[in-house]
Amino acid sequence: MKRLIILLAVLFVGAFLFLSSTYSLRENEYAVVTQFAKIVKVEDEAGLKLKIPFVQSVDRVSKATILYDMPSSDVITKDKKSMIADNYVLWHVTDPIKYFQSLNAIQLRAEERIEAASYNATKNIISSMSQDEVIEARGERLTSLLTKEANDGLEPYGIEILEVQIKALDLPEDNKQAVYTRMISERNNIAASYTAEGLAEAQKIRNETDKEVSILKSDAAKQAAILEAEGEEAYMNILQEAYNSANKSEFYEYMRGLDALKGSLTGDKTLILDKDSELAKVLFGN
Repeated sequence: MKRLIILLAVLFVGAFLFLSSTYSLRENEYAVVTQFAKIVKVEDEAGLKLKIPFVQSVDRVSKATILYDMPSSDVITKDKKSMIADNYVLWHVTDPIKYFQSLNAIQLRAEERIEAASYNATKNIISSMSQDEVIEARGERLTSLLTKEANDGLEPYGIEILEVQIKALDLPEDNKQAVYTRMISERNNIAASYTAEGLAEAQKIRNETDKEVSILKSDAAKQAAILEAEGEEAYMNILQEAYNSANKSEFYEYMRGLDALKGSLTGDKTLILDKDSELAKVLFGN
């Protein structure tokens, strides 16, 4: 029985010593090993690790990207317009030794520095732009400017801001309506400009079309006059040819008389002729 107690005591002490001298590290962690408050090493590979029991202690620092949702803040643009910026920040630890020494590896302290840096960057960048420029710059350009400026001064803390993103950039309630009214007016002016340009272009097309129609009509009238003149000339030539001898003239007059008689005798009519008329000559063979 005594031996069993001794064996159990030895096993207990052995297990205690083993647990006190080992620790496990996950993939997304750094391990900062300190001895008498001094950093002796940093582990960054996952697995089972050894340390000196009762002498060395281990603090774990996350490698993961951390999202910090900042409280919204008021900022003033270059043209003295008030806006409300609501940001979030993505950050991570780049140097666990500096992070431990400067901030004691406390996330809350790190986020206090990040909030101050991000707020100052937001205030400085937006104060250098007009309200219209801020609205136009929203997106990747504004994010890039904010991230670059916010990182200035954070290197001694062993942390880096990956992205400062404005998730909402709003106007104070008393400014909203005025801005919306101005934006509507600007859009209406743009629409009116497009309409005026369209009307001017339409009038230009109508003028060009009217000019082409006028030219076509003029050309058609000229061609008609030419054809009419040519027809008159041909008619006169035919008449001249018809009357260039006595026999032709007599025959032509006879045919004209027949045509006139034919036209006069249609329907139920009474015809009174002078004895010397051409129709009388045709009827009586004179």
